[in-house]
Amino acid sequence: MASYDPHTQKLLTFHDAVPRFLDGRDTPRAYLERCLDVIETREPEVQAFVTMNIDGARAAADEAGKRYAEGRPLSPIDGMPIGIKDLFETKDMPTQMGSPVWAGWESGRDAAHVHGLRKAGAVVLGKLVTTELGFSFPGKTHNPFDASRTPGGSSSGSAAAIGAGMLPAAIGSQVVGSVIRPAGYCGNVAIKPTFGALNRGGGHSSLSQSHIGVHAGSVEDAWATCWQIANLAGGDVGHPGLYGDREPMAPTAPQRLIRLETAGWTDIDGESRAAFESVVEHLVRQGVSVIGRADDADVETYEQLSAESLELSIVICMFELRWPLIGYRDRGPGMLSDFMLGRLADAEAQTLEDYRAMLAKREDIRKAFAALKGKADGFITLSSPGPAPKGLETTGNPSMNAATSITGAPVWSLPLLAADGMPLGVQLGCFPHQDAKATGHARWLLDSFLTQA
Repeated sequence: MASYDPHTQKLLTFHDAVPRFLDGRDTPRAYLERCLDVIETREPEVQAFVTMNIDGARAAADEAGKRYAEGRPLSPIDGMPIGIKDLFETKDMPTQMGSPVWAGWESGRDAAHVHGLRKAGAVVLGKLVTTELGFSFPGKTHNPFDASRTPGGSSSGSAAAIGAGMLPAAIGSQVVGSVIRPAGYCGNVAIKPTFGALNRGGGHSSLSQSHIGVHAGSVEDAWATCWQIANLAGGDVGHPGLYGDREPMAPTAPQRLIRLETAGWTDIDGESRAAFESVVEHLVRQGVSVIGRADDADVETYEQLSAESLELSIVICMFELRWPLIGYRDRGPGMLSDFMLGRLADAEAQTLEDYRAMLAKREDIRKAFAALKGKADGFITLSSPGPAPKGLETTGNPSMNAATSITGAPVWSLPLLAADGMPLGVQLGCFPHQDAKATGHARWLLDSFLTQA
């Protein structure tokens, strides 16, 4: 495959097909069939799907086609084919969570966000590969740009399906780096909204920093998907949901951004570092002020405190997972990977006092991040320390994602760069509940950076 170039790579989009549905030049069924053609060609190598309900998807697309013909679509995503990460329940397909523990399991219901998507007219085509129980032990999926490399995880199939042009949108989720990192590896647009903005009900996702996110071929389709979920299914219990209008915010340049190094900065290779600097230089040329840890004491404080975000996130979440993992382990050999068994053993050695201390550290990081709110519109860094590594035994390094998972901030991954002939994402975010603002910044940066001479 030719070397990846973000300036020429075209992802599958949906919002721009809607006018053709309304005037009869195209139909949702024909759009779905084109997706199925790509899946038939690419899936044997990429292996993004666990299962599909093609007959159900065709029926849903036909119903959407009738609504368009009558001029009454349900929403901007009516008729849009979408894949669901296999951590989340679907009434018409098994939910197996990348684990033999759940092989063949069917709940007979939709997760809250899947229910919202169907109410909006989205065409739920299939379940997409996740790593074991949404953690780090890899599934079967390959990177769509180089099958010898990881697609990232845990939203492996979601990212790969978008990168391969199989779908215009897919659902992922993130505890540490499971939306943003694979999006960067597979050349996606993706959003991890503010923590709690999208309802997690009906999935293996109750951890204290788990977010639902969306992979897509465009900012417009990702935002429309998030907005419909939030307004039809709500946010998490006790959370106010996603703020913002139905239409994504117009492209808007930030006035000031904080460049974050994160714990992953020392792992960045030279080519990836130079590529990121080209984005910073572009921002400065466009009149955006960019500050870093050397320029502001509060930024330095946050960088220092968040340096342990990765291990802190993992240890907190594994403590929270002791139940049900102990029950899975007790079913006998082969239920959990050796990786998961090792993490569980570490978690069993933790006490309640240890957990309280970890939560206190997390709160310190959140307070330090909140102190930055008046200093800039948002922040920017890479989505990963480099492109997807070779080999399928790892999902890559999430060290540049953990800090923003801990803070619950809204973050976009934007396919702006390339390194080693592969996609390299840029992470652009704002402060909690500023999802709409982050979306305007993301649209502006995509447009201005990829169209520069």
